[in-house]
Amino acid sequence: MASTLSRINASAATLTKNRTEDSVTPISGMCVTCVDGCVGMCEIGKSAYRGHEVIYPQPFGVITTASEKVYPVDYSHINIMGTCVGALGVEADSDKAIFPAVNLEVHFGHDKGLKFKLPIMIPGIGSTNVAKNNWEGLAIGTALSGTGLTIGENVVGMDPQAVIKKGRIIDTVDLKRRVNLFKDHQIDGWGATIVQANVEDTRLGVQEYAIEKLGVEIVELKWGQGAKDIGGEVKVTDLKKAQLLYERGYVVLPNPTDPHVIEAFEKGSFKEFERHSRVGMVTEEGFAKRVEELRAAGAKYIFLKTGAYRPADLARAVLFSSKYNIDLLTVDGAGGGTGMSPWRMMNEWGVPTVELHSMLYQYAKRLADRGEHVPALALAGGFTFEDQMFKGLALGAPFVKLIGMARSPLAATMVGKTLGRTIDNNEVPVYVERFGNTKDEIFVTAADLRKELGNKEFEKLPTGAIGLYTYYERLAQGLRQLMCGSRKFSLDYMTRDDLACLTREASEITGLPYMKDVDKEKAIAILDETNGK
Repeated sequence: MASTLSRINASAATLTKNRTEDSVTPISGMCVTCVDGCVGMCEIGKSAYRGHEVIYPQPFGVITTASEKVYPVDYSHINIMGTCVGALGVEADSDKAIFPAVNLEVHFGHDKGLKFKLPIMIPGIGSTNVAKNNWEGLAIGTALSGTGLTIGENVVGMDPQAVIKKGRIIDTVDLKRRVNLFKDHQIDGWGATIVQANVEDTRLGVQEYAIEKLGVEIVELKWGQGAKDIGGEVKVTDLKKAQLLYERGYVVLPNPTDPHVIEAFEKGSFKEFERHSRVGMVTEEGFAKRVEELRAAGAKYIFLKTGAYRPADLARAVLFSSKYNIDLLTVDGAGGGTGMSPWRMMNEWGVPTVELHSMLYQYAKRLADRGEHVPALALAGGFTFEDQMFKGLALGAPFVKLIGMARSPLAATMVGKTLGRTIDNNEVPVYVERFGNTKDEIFVTAADLRKELGNKEFEKLPTGAIGLYTYYERLAQGLRQLMCGSRKFSLDYMTRDDLACLTREASEITGLPYMKDVDKEKAIAILDETNGK
């Protein structure tokens, strides 16, 4: 193992590097020889002239970011167990137990009224530019896929066209657009859009507005995320907007109403303001009251999203979700984000994904064993492909129903959008051009979508939506293949027995068996029976 688990003083995320890249002191991340005369390429050097700006990944607004810390244990330390015997969920017949027969549908909620075609949820993309600029593709692609999309925090507060009177939202353009983009493309009630709220949103009455005016049925309380343990943050390049946000009660740095700050901004001394949200203060009394308020306002389903906080906070999330009949609890492990999370914080705080998800299972099982309500669970924290999805679903079985992903669906949407632009400009890259030069040739799902939607509707689709739909199609087929190999033809049949650990350390953390201990007694019994004993 490397002498350090973190890269300390240089990263593509902060656009920094060491002068002596091949010779770096592990404990500090500094060049072994720091030379007087260096212009400051490393994070220390850049901080000497750009200060607090270097706290955050760059360039803001066109990127998503994730930790590059190497954790001692991750999902790659777990392997999937297959079998050549039998089938669950379908007849054990080679002509019937084929992978396209695997059912990936999920039904959950207190009345089982929520239905997803695939066990996927985008657990919260909010007011950042990268989310707003790609929302059309995200919303439409999610709707076509029949999965879930959460409208994250601060969308209303960041909307310059929002109408706010006496501290409460009266009308909003951006939230309305985000909700309706999904609704207008939803098919037969599959999938869902969820409106999330932090401290600022709650004060503005965002969820009540969404329920009453936009017909939203699902709202989510937010305790945090895996990327950071403070409130949501963005950067603002427009002085008037910064002043508007300051007037709306946000923490804006530096103060955009200060004459000296205004003068410095206009001179170009700095180009961006920081907008920060407040941190929440969780109490059981406050939680219970808010749940009651939302139900009284007409919320049909209530979710809770929490992050990589200490184990006691995870226990609170599980207990409160149980006591107050929450429909879905999402637990997000450390270290990724779609917004302006502080880079060092993203790397160095919080409970890593495997540890957090393992504790979540233990806590949920403890309540279930007492006969208490356990809500549907969703896991998030760096999932990107079908093998990781399988592992998350099995690790938390039977409680985990969904896998939360944000960065990878956003990446698929951005790539789809970019390819659409190259098609329109007749500039398709060489490594893509070998598939063709049109949407129908490049996107492998185009024929199916055209058949399902009709030519007219298909032509209206943004290519970002096609990119997301196509990515999900890949995940679905890959997951079906893995489940077929384990002879599990429905998500209901997945168990922790479908997994084994490659290391003793992973086994100790997860409670899953070490690889050499799997089926030990069963194997001996088979051998003894073969020998006639």
